[in-house]
Amino acid sequence: MRILKEKVIKAQFEKYPDVEGPLIQWLKEAKRADWRSPQELKNRFPSVSVLADNRFVFNIKGNHYRLIVHIFFPARIIYVKFFGTHAAYDTIDAVTVDDFGDD
Repeated sequence: MRILKEKVIKAQFEKYPDVEGPLIQWLKEAKRADWRSPQELKNRFPSVSVLADNRFVFNIKGNHYRLIVHIFFPARIIYVKFFGTHAAYDTIDAVTVDDFGDD
């Protein structure tokens, strides 16, 4: 899979140094993956939340952080929409958030 906005995710390590290891692990696994459907993703990550329009919410570091992505399965592209603490996640609309804009 190809991950768009990876640099923006890595920039979060300065703000949240405790999440660097878990996020690096997620990035490595996602890059190696070849998910062709939401079901294949759910098979690997049973706790992932499935939202509308192929958006998915991953719990990172024991559910302390949330990562929202949009996946375009035919092209194997993951587009990062949001990363933040669980508390920050509770203040946004996970279906429409695009916190990282077009950087």
